[in-house]
Amino acid sequence: MKKLDRLCVNTIRFLSVEAVEKARSGHPGAPLGMAPMAYVLWDRVLRYNPRNPTWFNRDRFILSAGHASALLYSLLHLYGYDLSLEELKNFRQWGSKTPGHPEYDPLTGVELTTGPLGQGFGMGVGMAIAERFLASNFNHPEHPVVDHYVYAICSDGDFMEGVSAEAASLAGTLKLSKLIYLYDDNNISIEGDTDIAFTENVKQRFEAYGWKVFEVEDGNDTGSIEATLKKAQAEKEKPSLIIIHTHIGYGSPKQDTAEVHGTLLGQEALEATKEKLGWPKEPSFYIPEEVLTHCRQAIMKGAKLEEEWKSLFNNYLRTGDEKAKRLEQVIKGKLPADWNSDLPSFLSKDGPLATRNASSEVMNALVKKLSHFMIGGSADLAPSTKTILKGLGDFGYQNYGANNLHFGVREHAMGAIANGIAHHSNLIPYTGTFLVFSDYMRPSLRLAALMQTNVKFVFTHDSIVLGEDGPTHQPIEQLMSLRMIPYMTVIRPADANETVIAWKEAIKRKGPVSLVFTRQKLPILDLEKYPISEGVPKGAYILKNDPSGEPDVILIATGSEVHLALTSQEELKRKGVKTRVVSMPSWELFEEQPENYKQKVLPSNVPKLAIEAGVTLGWKTYVGLNGAVIGLNRFGASAPGKTVYEKLGFNVNNVIELALALLSRSKK
Repeated sequence: MKKLDRLCVNTIRFLSVEAVEKARSGHPGAPLGMAPMAYVLWDRVLRYNPRNPTWFNRDRFILSAGHASALLYSLLHLYGYDLSLEELKNFRQWGSKTPGHPEYDPLTGVELTTGPLGQGFGMGVGMAIAERFLASNFNHPEHPVVDHYVYAICSDGDFMEGVSAEAASLAGTLKLSKLIYLYDDNNISIEGDTDIAFTENVKQRFEAYGWKVFEVEDGNDTGSIEATLKKAQAEKEKPSLIIIHTHIGYGSPKQDTAEVHGTLLGQEALEATKEKLGWPKEPSFYIPEEVLTHCRQAIMKGAKLEEEWKSLFNNYLRTGDEKAKRLEQVIKGKLPADWNSDLPSFLSKDGPLATRNASSEVMNALVKKLSHFMIGGSADLAPSTKTILKGLGDFGYQNYGANNLHFGVREHAMGAIANGIAHHSNLIPYTGTFLVFSDYMRPSLRLAALMQTNVKFVFTHDSIVLGEDGPTHQPIEQLMSLRMIPYMTVIRPADANETVIAWKEAIKRKGPVSLVFTRQKLPILDLEKYPISEGVPKGAYILKNDPSGEPDVILIATGSEVHLALTSQEELKRKGVKTRVVSMPSWELFEEQPENYKQKVLPSNVPKLAIEAGVTLGWKTYVGLNGAVIGLNRFGASAPGKTVYEKLGFNVNNVIELALALLSRSKK
């Protein structure tokens, strides 16, 4: 290693370790071992502009091993991003830009939130899919404006997680050759040597997935790392994995031990490490002038790269090619003015219709204007989830411009990949599976909400009416668990027309939306009779009032249960009970409304009964302590769907009995 290279690598090492030491918290071992590969990548290979971290055609870098976050922050500071040395000194402190694990911050240069191992791996696959999709649809032989790589640094822990196996398998199948991952193979995890739990041959495993695998024996050999990266770039048929053998805690007295993974070096060991690597003991956070001068050259290089690209793209725009204009819309995240002009409306005579089928019609109407934005698919359930975009092909090695992704039976990877697609640019990815299998996607759903990722999660087969498949496939707690995720918008429409508005709101909202649809057919609500178009965007609305005055009782329902509420209202009317039916497709949208609107829809002085085929937890917020809920605090059963629905209390008699009991109590 040349002297300047060694200085740069050791600067990265000690900035990272001292950040951890000052915070008295963090992971010092990984940065000490990873620093050479990170330096080579950022210094010799990666294309980026520190002064414009969101430059569209930049290479994407993901630190999937997010516990090594101090390494990423050191790189961002040294190479000229808007991350001061003071922020490194505030590592893991309140309000800093340097949290314990990387958190999505495009203006600082943090591409993705990582830390839950394997998630960065999966999201990187999504970014590579997005690059291929856009390149295939919009590049011109003379204007290759979409042309970059996706890189990640991964750890042993990433490869142990199941999501990486799912994502790696799909990446190999799709031959994503612009995807290059560096594997920090140090043989140590928190509990000790990886041999206690992880003895597989990673090289053979990834070769079996269809990856090109390279190996660097010495993680400090910057020349070999650079040469291998160039070989990976030259690979045109497969994604690449570069296995780099490193020493966790390199140079410290705790080298090659689990102790250095997630605990401090301590002052004595830190000083010994500095002595071993020839680094001055004082001052802390020392950056040699020649290192800063060298690294900050990235600012000028990056500006030049972006200017060259801008010239290429502007020349493309000047040709008047429609594809260039559509790509510009994606880059700016600006939907066409008429994006919702083809949305369908449904007549009562068109029903009954399952909301999953209505969703299919809406999606295929949307994609007529948004084919350059929408890409997605299902976890091998498209015929059931109805998520196929008709006539727009199957994404794959022979057709990267197609809109339909086939994730295979890989819900966990599907969620992570969709997050990566969304964060690559301003595409609008969607996923599809049964609501009960949202459990498989939970980590990705949570990260989508944490990052405010613009993914539309389609969940069908939304209740016990699924029937004969039984309790393993009948969702009970899943709907409420989605609502529990902060910043996740959940919409469960009651019919085909509410489904249209639900999709319209989902596209308009920047952030994750879970759309929940039925398998069973439902009656279609009359648009002229009910205020659906105005009501659904508000989350809850008065669907039907008793015309004779203020209600005696309010029935609140979502999805298929809205129709049970409407039928029950008629029966209650015959008994002299004035009843209001409120359709409440989205708690989150309702909570955004002003207090006077919420009081108008759900006045506090009127007894309320909520009806939803799921757990009752949470409904007290809307029915109050004196209200009641018809729900499920048990699992379902295997029988015809209508039978299960009836037997578990979703019937008119039960609604009337509880409503009358509520009314009686309120009068005492």
